[in-house]
Amino acid sequence: MRLEGKTAVITGSGLGIGRGMSIKFASEGASIVVNDLDTEAGKANAKKTAEAIKEKGGKAVVVLGDITEKENAVATVEKCVEEWGKIDILINNAWGGGQISRLEWKGDEEIDHAFTIGPKAAFWTMMAAFPHMKKANGGSIINFGSLNGVNAHVFTVDYNMCKEAIRSLTRTAAVEWGRFNIRCNVICPAAATESYEAFKSANPEIAEVMRMQNPMQKMGDPIEDIGGVALFLATDDSKYLTGNTLFVDGGSHVNGVSWKPEMPEELPEK
Repeated sequence: MRLEGKTAVITGSGLGIGRGMSIKFASEGASIVVNDLDTEAGKANAKKTAEAIKEKGGKAVVVLGDITEKENAVATVEKCVEEWGKIDILINNAWGGGQISRLEWKGDEEIDHAFTIGPKAAFWTMMAAFPHMKKANGGSIINFGSLNGVNAHVFTVDYNMCKEAIRSLTRTAAVEWGRFNIRCNVICPAAATESYEAFKSANPEIAEVMRMQNPMQKMGDPIEDIGGVALFLATDDSKYLTGNTLFVDGGSHVNGVSWKPEMPEELPEK
């Protein structure tokens, strides 16, 4: 029960790593704000996560809304304070959209979307959480980066750019807010999420090559592997750790992995 009495906001927690962390945190006694899109699928996914939290003995409240809109991002944090009087942990995990294509084919709309759901949304939630964490003399902020950005993987420039911007935001906040005992760290994960399984189904050969190039030859479990490291960053076990990027990827970052999907030389006709 290392998070007993603690509260957490986890954006994009209806599925995947977000749900995994929610379940892990709940098993340690946390109260969690679950966030997903205000759509039929989003509602169903958020409800399922909230039910899983309660089954593990945690408390949950659902806030539906697209965090690419500032008022929704802020409202997600404020709901935590309204419900439980504080926010101890903020996790910016949400991501959505983005197509694999050559850099020269990317347009302003794709870049804008990536930066809005990435560093801008993280900035908004962090700014909303800051006064409450400062008043409490502490807090843990965990943002999500990606090996795609660190290693400059091809055909995902919008994703790469926004994830590296999130890392810069996190490190800057770690430096400026460290005197308030607010710790800010980044996780770059590799996990067997729903989106990974969809990629694996569409690209089985590439997925198998990537798996074999992983030193542990497997993708991480969202609950135990990614959730476990997030739990460490959320507890006092990491009270002197800030400004770091933790590669929770089975060692894939050491020598990199092969990432070069088939891509035509010319933009296909629509």
